[in-house]
Amino acid sequence: MLGSVVVCRTCYSLYVNYSQSGGIWISITWREKHREMDPNSVKSTLSNLALGNVMAAAARDYQKELLAQGKAQASTSVNQEVDLDELMDDPELEKLHSERIAALKKEAEKRQTLKNRGHGEYREVTEGDFLGEVTGSEKVICHFYHREFYRCKIMDKHLRPLAPKHIDTKFIKLDAENAPFFVAKLAIKTLPCVVLFRNGVATDRLVGFQDLGGKDDFTTKTLEALLTRKGIISEGKRDEEDEEEDYNENKRQTVRSSSSVNIGSDSD
Repeated sequence: MLGSVVVCRTCYSLYVNYSQSGGIWISITWREKHREMDPNSVKSTLSNLALGNVMAAAARDYQKELLAQGKAQASTSVNQEVDLDELMDDPELEKLHSERIAALKKEAEKRQTLKNRGHGEYREVTEGDFLGEVTGSEKVICHFYHREFYRCKIMDKHLRPLAPKHIDTKFIKLDAENAPFFVAKLAIKTLPCVVLFRNGVATDRLVGFQDLGGKDDFTTKTLEALLTRKGIISEGKRDEEDEEEDYNENKRQTVRSSSSVNIGSDSD
């Protein structure tokens, strides 16, 4: 029963009882001690009853709203799952995935081809192999060195880690003492000399350490930046070794010279 009014005819007492299903109970009781009923008091009590009905209606609406929200959330969750399934079957996404796989496969094949041509490592070549090496790749860095020159060993130390990092460029070294023809042909007079080749043509060179500060304590990062500016290697990603290379890698040492060949050392 939502609401009831009972009047006791003996004492003229007025009892108002109200109940709301769903766990909420409201009880309003009013008693008139006088035999004559006060119309204003009765009116006030009936108004309270009306307020109780409003509260009950609001409670029912709130409960319905909560139920509706619960159903909506469940529906949204289902829709999200459906949308995800549809996304997995999206032809555009599948196309992008296939293109990415193809690009990775192509890159892997390119790297393997370059490795087959001698890229990815710092190698020594002979005078007989030299011409085929510099014409067989688009970009080649060749270090003309002498076994007894200390600065040539410094250059070796910095070129070696750059070879696997910049696989698009071939890194080789040639003993100048055993390659007199190309030394004369390229007019190499000071060692170390790093000659840069593009499509078999010598386009630039590093003579001694002139472009590296003129000192022995330059870093691999400094050499890499110089070669990048010259366009013979591409700018690569920084790695942990680059981060740790903020200190001088070598102490200054006296460069040994040799008179066994008619080529001067950069340290002379």
